[in-house]
Amino acid sequence: MSNIYLGYHFTIEPKELGSEILVAELGEKAFESFTETENGISAFVKKDLWDENILDGIYILQSEEFKISYTIEEIDQVNWNEEWEKNFEAIDVDGKCHVRAPFHPKTDAEFDIVIEPKMSFGTGHHETTHMMIQHLLEMDVKGLKTLDMGCGTAILAILAEMKGAEPIDAIDIDNWCYLNSIENAERNNCKHISVYEGDAALLAGKKYDLIIANINRNILLNDMQAYVDALNPKGIILFSGFYEEDIPFIDASCVENGLTYVKKLQRNNWVSLKYVN
Repeated sequence: MSNIYLGYHFTIEPKELGSEILVAELGEKAFESFTETENGISAFVKKDLWDENILDGIYILQSEEFKISYTIEEIDQVNWNEEWEKNFEAIDVDGKCHVRAPFHPKTDAEFDIVIEPKMSFGTGHHETTHMMIQHLLEMDVKGLKTLDMGCGTAILAILAEMKGAEPIDAIDIDNWCYLNSIENAERNNCKHISVYEGDAALLAGKKYDLIIANINRNILLNDMQAYVDALNPKGIILFSGFYEEDIPFIDASCVENGLTYVKKLQRNNWVSLKYVN
Protein backbone atom coordinates (compact mmCIF):
# COMPACT_ATOMS: atom_id res chain seq x y z
CA MET A 1 0.00 0.00 0.00
CA SER A 2 1.38 3.41 -0.96
CA ASN A 3 1.97 6.28 1.45
CA ILE A 4 0.18 8.79 -0.78
CA TYR A 5 -2.61 10.64 1.03
CA LEU A 6 -5.44 12.90 -0.03
CA GLY A 7 -5.94 15.90 2.21
CA TYR A 8 -9.42 17.40 2.50
CA HIS A 9 -9.22 20.95 3.83
CA PHE A 10 -12.61 22.00 5.22
CA THR A 11 -13.69 25.56 5.97
CA ILE A 12 -16.50 25.44 8.51
CA GLU A 13 -18.94 28.01 9.90
CA PRO A 14 -19.59 27.94 12.81
CA LYS A 15 -16.20 26.33 13.29
CA GLU A 16 -16.15 24.80 16.77
CA LEU A 17 -19.41 22.88 16.78
CA GLY A 18 -19.19 22.02 13.08
CA SER A 19 -15.65 20.67 13.42
CA GLU A 20 -16.65 18.33 16.25
CA ILE A 21 -19.54 16.87 14.29
CA LEU A 22 -17.62 16.61 11.02
CA VAL A 23 -14.66 14.81 12.64
CA ALA A 24 -17.06 12.34 14.27
CA GLU A 25 -18.73 11.59 10.94
CA LEU A 26 -15.50 11.41 8.91
CA GLY A 27 -14.09 9.05 11.53
CA GLU A 28 -16.66 6.49 10.41
CA LYS A 29 -15.14 6.58 6.93
CA ALA A 30 -11.56 5.78 5.85
CA PHE A 31 -10.15 9.08 7.12
CA GLU A 32 -7.44 8.29 9.63
CA SER A 33 -6.02 11.63 10.76
CA PHE A 34 -7.33 15.11 11.46
CA THR A 35 -5.75 18.46 12.23
CA GLU A 36 -7.41 21.66 13.36
CA THR A 37 -6.87 24.69 11.13
CA GLU A 38 -7.63 28.37 11.51
CA ASN A 39 -10.94 28.06 9.65
CA GLY A 40 -11.89 24.43 10.22
CA ILE A 41 -10.16 21.08 9.92
CA SER A 42 -8.02 19.05 7.55
CA ALA A 43 -8.80 15.35 7.16
CA PHE A 44 -6.46 12.81 5.59
CA VAL A 45 -7.18 9.52 3.85
CA LYS A 46 -4.83 7.09 2.12
CA LYS A 47 -5.32 7.30 -1.64
CA ASP A 48 -5.56 3.51 -1.82
CA LEU A 49 -8.61 3.63 0.48
CA TRP A 50 -10.28 6.59 -1.22
CA ASP A 51 -13.22 6.50 -3.62
CA GLU A 52 -15.23 9.28 -5.20
CA ASN A 53 -18.22 8.58 -2.93
CA ILE A 54 -16.27 8.88 0.32
CA LEU A 55 -18.28 11.90 1.49
CA ASP A 56 -21.64 10.28 0.78
CA GLY A 57 -23.69 10.00 3.96
CA ILE A 58 -21.83 12.81 5.75
CA TYR A 59 -25.00 14.47 7.03
CA ILE A 60 -23.47 17.70 8.28
CA LEU A 61 -22.45 18.56 4.71
CA GLN A 62 -26.17 18.72 3.87
CA SER A 63 -27.16 20.63 7.01
CA GLU A 64 -28.49 24.16 6.61
CA GLU A 65 -27.10 24.99 10.06
CA PHE A 66 -23.51 24.95 8.81
CA LYS A 67 -21.64 26.47 5.89
CA ILE A 68 -18.93 24.03 4.81
CA SER A 69 -16.62 24.09 1.80
CA TYR A 70 -13.46 22.16 1.05
CA THR A 71 -10.50 21.70 -1.24
CA ILE A 72 -8.55 18.51 -1.94
CA GLU A 73 -4.83 18.00 -2.45
CA GLU A 74 -2.63 14.97 -3.00
CA ILE A 75 0.22 14.58 -0.51
CA ASP A 76 3.18 12.26 -1.09
CA GLN A 77 4.08 11.83 2.56
CA VAL A 78 2.58 13.06 5.80
CA ASN A 79 4.74 13.51 8.88
CA TRP A 80 2.08 12.85 11.52
CA ASN A 81 4.44 13.62 14.38
CA GLU A 82 5.11 17.03 12.89
CA GLU A 83 1.38 17.64 12.38
CA TRP A 84 0.74 16.50 15.95
CA GLU A 85 3.33 18.88 17.39
CA LYS A 86 1.95 21.79 15.38
CA ASN A 87 -1.65 21.27 16.45
CA PHE A 88 -1.78 19.65 19.87
CA GLU A 89 -1.74 21.74 23.02
CA ALA A 90 -1.38 20.18 26.44
CA ILE A 91 -4.54 19.93 28.54
CA ASP A 92 -4.46 21.38 32.04
CA VAL A 93 -7.49 20.50 34.14
CA ASP A 94 -7.88 22.61 37.26
CA GLY A 95 -4.12 22.52 37.84
CA LYS A 96 -4.46 18.93 39.03
CA CYS A 97 -4.22 16.89 35.83
CA HIS A 98 -1.90 17.52 32.90
CA VAL A 99 -2.42 15.61 29.65
CA ARG A 100 0.53 16.16 27.37
CA ALA A 101 2.66 14.77 24.59
CA PRO A 102 6.30 13.79 25.29
CA PHE A 103 7.57 17.05 23.79
CA HIS A 104 5.59 19.14 26.29
CA PRO A 105 7.37 20.11 29.52
CA LYS A 106 6.34 18.26 32.67
CA THR A 107 4.48 20.33 35.23
CA ASP A 108 3.96 19.81 38.94
CA ALA A 109 0.38 18.60 38.38
CA GLU A 110 -0.62 15.75 40.68
CA PHE A 111 -1.60 13.57 37.73
CA ASP A 112 0.71 13.73 34.70
CA ILE A 113 -0.55 11.76 31.68
CA VAL A 114 1.67 11.39 28.61
CA ILE A 115 0.14 10.38 25.29
CA GLU A 116 1.50 10.31 21.76
CA PRO A 117 -1.32 9.53 19.37
CA LYS A 118 -0.74 9.02 15.68
CA MET A 119 -3.84 11.11 15.01
CA SER A 120 -3.77 14.84 15.60
CA PHE A 121 -6.56 16.54 17.52
CA GLY A 122 -6.82 20.28 18.00
CA THR A 123 -7.79 21.84 21.27
CA GLY A 124 -11.40 22.06 20.12
CA HIS A 125 -11.76 18.32 20.51
CA HIS A 126 -11.15 18.12 24.24
CA GLU A 127 -14.26 19.64 25.80
CA THR A 128 -15.80 16.32 26.82
CA THR A 129 -12.50 14.79 27.93
CA HIS A 130 -11.88 17.83 30.12
CA MET A 131 -15.21 17.42 31.90
CA MET A 132 -14.78 13.69 32.40
CA ILE A 133 -11.38 14.37 33.94
CA GLN A 134 -13.03 16.89 36.27
CA HIS A 135 -15.55 14.25 37.38
CA LEU A 136 -12.79 11.74 38.09
CA LEU A 137 -10.63 14.26 39.94
CA GLU A 138 -13.36 14.92 42.50
CA MET A 139 -14.25 11.25 43.00
CA ASP A 140 -12.77 8.54 45.20
CA VAL A 141 -12.37 5.68 42.73
CA LYS A 142 -9.87 3.58 44.69
CA GLY A 143 -10.59 -0.11 44.22
CA LEU A 144 -13.52 0.45 41.84
CA LYS A 145 -13.83 -1.97 38.95
CA THR A 146 -14.02 0.45 36.04
CA LEU A 147 -15.04 0.55 32.38
CA ASP A 148 -13.83 3.22 29.94
CA MET A 149 -16.28 2.80 27.05
CA GLY A 150 -15.26 4.45 23.80
CA CYS A 151 -11.83 4.94 25.33
CA GLY A 152 -10.17 6.76 22.40
CA THR A 153 -6.61 7.34 23.63
CA ALA A 154 -7.39 5.78 27.07
CA ILE A 155 -6.76 9.07 28.87
CA LEU A 156 -9.67 8.47 31.25
CA ALA A 157 -8.72 4.87 31.96
CA ILE A 158 -5.16 5.98 32.71
CA LEU A 159 -6.34 8.69 35.12
CA ALA A 160 -8.68 6.21 36.81
CA GLU A 161 -5.76 3.86 37.45
CA MET A 162 -3.60 6.71 38.71
CA LYS A 163 -6.37 7.41 41.24
CA GLY A 164 -6.48 3.79 42.38
CA ALA A 165 -9.26 2.21 40.31
CA GLU A 166 -8.73 -1.44 39.37
CA PRO A 167 -9.20 -3.53 37.37
CA ILE A 168 -10.07 -1.38 34.36
CA ASP A 169 -11.44 -2.39 30.97
CA ALA A 170 -10.97 0.06 28.08
CA ILE A 171 -13.06 -0.61 24.98
CA ASP A 172 -13.21 1.09 21.59
CA ILE A 173 -14.67 -0.04 18.28
CA ASP A 174 -11.92 1.70 16.30
CA ASN A 175 -8.76 -0.32 15.63
CA TRP A 176 -6.53 2.76 15.78
CA CYS A 177 -7.96 3.68 19.18
CA TYR A 178 -7.52 0.10 20.39
CA LEU A 179 -3.85 0.02 19.41
CA ASN A 180 -3.15 3.54 20.64
CA SER A 181 -4.81 2.85 23.99
CA ILE A 182 -2.52 -0.13 24.52
CA GLU A 183 0.51 2.04 23.73
CA ASN A 184 -0.62 4.86 26.02
CA ALA A 185 -1.39 2.52 28.91
CA GLU A 186 2.13 1.10 28.61
CA ARG A 187 3.65 4.59 28.24
CA ASN A 188 2.08 5.59 31.57
CA ASN A 189 3.18 2.37 33.30
CA CYS A 190 -0.39 1.19 33.86
CA LYS A 191 -0.68 -2.36 35.21
CA HIS A 192 -4.43 -2.76 35.62
CA ILE A 193 -5.87 -1.71 32.23
CA SER A 194 -7.08 -4.31 29.73
CA VAL A 195 -7.87 -2.93 26.27
CA TYR A 196 -10.44 -4.52 23.95
CA GLU A 197 -11.55 -3.80 20.39
CA GLY A 198 -15.32 -3.92 20.00
CA ASP A 199 -18.65 -2.47 21.09
CA ALA A 200 -21.22 -2.87 23.86
CA ALA A 201 -21.65 -6.54 22.97
CA LEU A 202 -18.42 -7.13 24.92
CA LEU A 203 -20.19 -6.10 28.14
CA ALA A 204 -22.38 -9.21 28.33
CA GLY A 205 -21.93 -10.87 31.72
CA LYS A 206 -19.56 -8.18 33.04
CA LYS A 207 -20.11 -5.93 36.07
CA TYR A 208 -18.51 -2.62 37.02
CA ASP A 209 -18.60 -0.17 39.90
CA LEU A 210 -17.81 2.77 37.62
CA ILE A 211 -18.61 3.22 33.94
CA ILE A 212 -17.16 6.09 31.91
CA ALA A 213 -18.93 6.54 28.56
CA ASN A 214 -17.65 9.46 26.49
CA ILE A 215 -19.14 8.69 23.08
CA ASN A 216 -22.10 10.46 21.43
CA ARG A 217 -25.82 10.75 21.99
CA ASN A 218 -26.99 8.13 19.51
CA ILE A 219 -24.60 5.43 20.69
CA LEU A 220 -25.32 6.19 24.34
CA LEU A 221 -29.06 5.87 23.79
CA ASN A 222 -28.67 2.73 21.71
CA ASP A 223 -26.42 1.02 24.27
CA MET A 224 -27.94 2.37 27.50
CA GLN A 225 -29.47 -0.96 28.49
CA ALA A 226 -26.10 -2.70 28.09
CA TYR A 227 -24.43 -0.11 30.34
CA VAL A 228 -27.08 -0.37 33.04
CA ASP A 229 -26.99 -4.17 32.94
CA ALA A 230 -23.22 -3.98 33.50
CA LEU A 231 -23.44 -1.53 36.43
CA ASN A 232 -23.28 -2.90 39.98
CA PRO A 233 -25.81 -1.76 42.59
CA LYS A 234 -24.86 1.76 43.80
CA GLY A 235 -22.52 1.97 40.84
CA ILE A 236 -21.64 5.28 39.18
CA ILE A 237 -21.88 6.11 35.49
CA LEU A 238 -20.43 9.20 33.79
CA PHE A 239 -21.73 10.28 30.39
CA SER A 240 -20.38 12.81 27.90
CA GLY A 241 -20.06 13.36 24.18
CA PHE A 242 -23.26 15.32 23.61
CA TYR A 243 -24.73 18.80 23.80
CA GLU A 244 -26.95 20.74 26.20
CA GLU A 245 -29.97 20.17 23.97
CA ASP A 246 -29.43 16.39 24.13
CA ILE A 247 -29.89 16.22 27.91
CA PRO A 248 -33.65 15.48 27.87
CA PHE A 249 -33.08 12.42 25.67
CA ILE A 250 -30.20 11.08 27.76
CA ASP A 251 -31.98 11.79 31.04
CA ALA A 252 -35.21 10.12 29.93
CA SER A 253 -33.30 6.97 28.99
CA CYS A 254 -31.41 6.99 32.29
CA VAL A 255 -34.57 7.43 34.36
CA GLU A 256 -36.31 4.70 32.38
CA ASN A 257 -33.43 2.39 33.27
CA GLY A 258 -33.55 3.22 36.99
CA LEU A 259 -30.59 5.60 37.19
CA THR A 260 -30.62 8.64 39.47
CA TYR A 261 -29.23 12.00 38.34
CA VAL A 262 -26.40 13.46 40.45
CA LYS A 263 -24.57 16.25 38.64
CA LYS A 264 -23.98 18.15 35.40
CA LEU A 265 -20.81 19.77 34.09
CA GLN A 266 -20.75 22.05 31.05
CA ARG A 267 -18.07 23.54 28.79
CA ASN A 268 -19.39 25.75 26.02
CA ASN A 269 -22.32 23.74 24.62
CA TRP A 270 -20.88 20.35 25.60
CA VAL A 271 -22.15 18.65 28.76
CA SER A 272 -21.28 15.72 31.00
CA LEU A 273 -23.74 14.00 33.36
CA LYS A 274 -23.22 11.85 36.44
CA TYR A 275 -25.74 9.19 37.53
CA VAL A 276 -25.87 6.46 40.17
CA ASN A 277 -27.58 3.08 40.05
